[in-house]
Amino acid sequence: MSKDFKPYYAVIFTSTQTDRIEGYSEMAEKMETLAKQQPGFIGLESARDGLGITVSYWENLDAIKNWKQESEHIIAQQKGREHWYNWYHVRICKVEREYEFLRK
Repeated sequence: MSKDFKPYYAVIFTSTQTDRIEGYSEMAEKMETLAKQQPGFIGLESARDGLGITVSYWENLDAIKNWKQESEHIIAQQKGREHWYNWYHVRICKVEREYEFLRK
């Protein structure tokens, strides 16, 4: 970890889907593109194999709040509850340390 590391925030979105997935991939792609344009957005990682996990990274809590209230994101949230998700859970965490391994 570099000495100039600045803490940031992670939004962890875990979910299970319904059988109604029509339009889901397109909306997920649209939301990723839109999130990348938001002030304070740092990055995104996602995986789905039964349980879906998407982690987005943000500079601060205000950036997360603004993203949650973005009008197209609100529409996507509503469609998700109505059609695509059986269950989801959102966690917001402060990242105070990080490290990684990379095989050379």
